[in-house]
Amino acid sequence: MSAIDDNTPQPAPSGQPKAGDRRRARALALQGLYQRHFSKSSISDIEAEFMVDNDMAKVDLLYFRDLLRGVHREQVDLDQLLEPYLDRPLQEVDAIELAIVRLGAYELKHRLDVPYKVVINEGIEMAKRFGGTEGHKFVNSVLDKLSRRLRLAETRSR
Repeated sequence: MSAIDDNTPQPAPSGQPKAGDRRRARALALQGLYQRHFSKSSISDIEAEFMVDNDMAKVDLLYFRDLLRGVHREQVDLDQLLEPYLDRPLQEVDAIELAIVRLGAYELKHRLDVPYKVVINEGIEMAKRFGGTEGHKFVNSVLDKLSRRLRLAETRSR
């Protein structure tokens, strides 16, 4: 079993990945999660489809797989973490914004190698790119509040 399959946070691999490679991994994982929301295809089928249909040369593949599989695997737990910070019922959250905050929640919880400010900023940027007009404000609010819970020591120093 590979390290990516277990539930433990993954350390950054030796030789830091490029920010752009991680950004592309997040964007593809987001699109995969969004597709899963509507298609109900298996996560492994979605992953395989993305691997074939996209140029993965400049994508942090381990990160893509960790995010896609991890968010899918922990969706119920992530939703429970997020619900206290939502301004509406979970079912009423736009599908793309929901995928973004789930992805951010997963990173805040498991990817301690990624600073909380980076997680929030990446979520905001994805919401601006893929979401509705005001979606980035929602994403910012939810992830900022959640970061104070999951990364208390880190957020205290801000």
